[in-house]
Amino acid sequence: MKRRDFLQKSSLTAASAMVLAGQPLPLTANNLVVGEQLRETPLGESLPLRFRQVHLDFHTSGQIPDVAADFDPERFADTLKKAYVNSVTLFGRCHHGYIYHQTDKFPERRHPYNKHPKLLEEQIEACHKRNIRTPIYVTVQWDEFTAREHPEWLMRDEQGRPFAFGNGTFDPGFYEHLCIHTPYLDFLKAYLQELFEKVPVQGLFLDIHHIYPNANEACLAGMRKRGMDASKAANRLAYYQEVMENYKRDMTAFIRQLDKKCAIFYNGGHIGPAIRSTLPTYTHLELESLPSGGWGYLHFPLTVRYARTLGKDTMGMTGKFHTSWGDFHSLKNQAALEYECFMMLAMGAKCSVGDQLHPRGVLDAATYDLIGKVYAQVAQKEAWCEEATAVTEIGVLSTEEFDAKETQGESSRTPETMMGVVRMLQEGKHQFDVLDSQSDFSTYKVLILPDRIPVEGALKTKLERFIAQGGGMIASHYAGLTPDYKSFALSEFGLRLKGAAPFSPDFIASEGKGITAGLPTTELVMYMQGTETELSGAQALLMTHVPYFNRTWEHFSSHKHTPSSGKTGYPAVTKNGKVIYFAHPVFKQYARNAPRWCREMVLNALKILLPEPLVQLPNAPTATIAALNEQPSKSRYVLHLLHYVPERRGSDFDVIEDVLPVNNLTVSLRLPRPPKRIAIVPQGQTLSFRQQNGSIVFTLPTLRGHQMVEIRYA
Repeated sequence: MKRRDFLQKSSLTAASAMVLAGQPLPLTANNLVVGEQLRETPLGESLPLRFRQVHLDFHTSGQIPDVAADFDPERFADTLKKAYVNSVTLFGRCHHGYIYHQTDKFPERRHPYNKHPKLLEEQIEACHKRNIRTPIYVTVQWDEFTAREHPEWLMRDEQGRPFAFGNGTFDPGFYEHLCIHTPYLDFLKAYLQELFEKVPVQGLFLDIHHIYPNANEACLAGMRKRGMDASKAANRLAYYQEVMENYKRDMTAFIRQLDKKCAIFYNGGHIGPAIRSTLPTYTHLELESLPSGGWGYLHFPLTVRYARTLGKDTMGMTGKFHTSWGDFHSLKNQAALEYECFMMLAMGAKCSVGDQLHPRGVLDAATYDLIGKVYAQVAQKEAWCEEATAVTEIGVLSTEEFDAKETQGESSRTPETMMGVVRMLQEGKHQFDVLDSQSDFSTYKVLILPDRIPVEGALKTKLERFIAQGGGMIASHYAGLTPDYKSFALSEFGLRLKGAAPFSPDFIASEGKGITAGLPTTELVMYMQGTETELSGAQALLMTHVPYFNRTWEHFSSHKHTPSSGKTGYPAVTKNGKVIYFAHPVFKQYARNAPRWCREMVLNALKILLPEPLVQLPNAPTATIAALNEQPSKSRYVLHLLHYVPERRGSDFDVIEDVLPVNNLTVSLRLPRPPKRIAIVPQGQTLSFRQQNGSIVFTLPTLRGHQMVEIRYA
């Protein structure tokens, strides 16, 4: 079938509905009702991303019979529509290597038991009738069929083994990585060209882009031409990083020859500072982050707080699965899916929920009942999320950028230090973004350099300018030091570095005030080794006490560490002007085992530098998250409040099941524009408020899971 225009404009009938507190709005096959208005967005005019997407996997083994035997396109699309889904990622080619649409060029890649050779075409046509957008999934580096037929195209380690998850000959899975520096790239382009000929392609989700120190013949030959020493893994990794960057530029240019408007996203399972070099090749960002699938509940807020600063439309991605991808016949708890989707809205992102279509081609009714219950609420809320921008005052430099430089490659998608700082600031209800060295610092009041941020060159100049213009800074451990970690890079610290602290663990002498306000008057252990500094203009806010001796095989006492000797050691926390320095890696420590005293000291430091923050919730539980956004075109701020409690009920990952209400929550906002009306939305209930010391104070009667508060200023 030749490409034809499925993008017929839908005629949406006018509809209206009352917004009932806690109740979803009605939705029919032709009417999409959201919180404030009826939205009429025909497919041909829609933006690249919509708020309610399903990422529908279809990785189907060639050993499974009767594929799509029960598929009915009308039933398929109706199921999506009734679940409030308005965008669905459908499959062109899967990890098993099979193609799910008509193909003349690659007939050998048709699934051998597919009863619907035009499965993708039928899915698209039925969805477009219902105004459901249909980006298309294409696998890149995982392809079982191609790996079997062309082993010479695989990435290989220095011993000639394919890079894979497991690497064992008998490990199940299609996880061997194809190399895009081989003729495989020619096949990939030929496949994409035919895809555009066969179906309307509104968007491409190009999946699996991983970088390894590749030692296959294609890359070794390329390195020889460049005069690079391929025996060093760091060089091989750097070479493949360059290969990947060139591939993305070339592939985007190729796709643009096929279609000028198609949305393009390259997925690698994580978005971090490494994306900077190829950001123009993306039209938008989709943040894969399944909390139960290895990412955890802190990965998404870390990633989105960085991604939203890059100027691209952004979508979060979780899954309906109890665990992770391919977990057939499982369901996530509704409270968990609500939290994950509402967190996306609070962070200024659209929503995507992952599912996998059963081989017989029927969507699971219970799955779409679950998704529908959540997406009905998203439909109510999205009017307060469209074109919203985060209102923030703290910038956190990401350690990922510098970790990658030191390791000559990709860093972990969940670095401990960043997990610690995100958790601390969220528990403190602070409004913050995650930055890299190329970010604009000028809009922030305070910068945080957590634990290990080496400083030199352009970054040093930017930080000096930021401080000179009145900005505050918090740094810890090796952050703010020169790249050799032998001295402070900035004179503004007012310190000289002597080296690593001679004792570890050591202790802080809490006085219950100042930097230790809210803590008991006692000695508190600092588990991880800090630095030893000398004052050179700075003042000590807190000193360490040292143990009798370090614990060794020759000198030890009791089970764990030696107690304090009571003798004063060296500075633990110092302040010079508006620069506060912690000698210990307090953020990494908080990620490890969450000592409350580490968090309270950091939050107290922020009180010194930022005495009047944007948002304060004085009687809220620490699990409460606050996110302040602005919709300038609608002359309003929108405050998102979330209270869900992940629990480690099983050993593998956290779950959320119970939604515990919080009553009579006091909210204090310090906003640049005075409000004219405050209301909880979409319910529409107006709240009374008062002015108090330059802040707006009101009481939220009940927070049950997620609540938005509209603050109109015009």
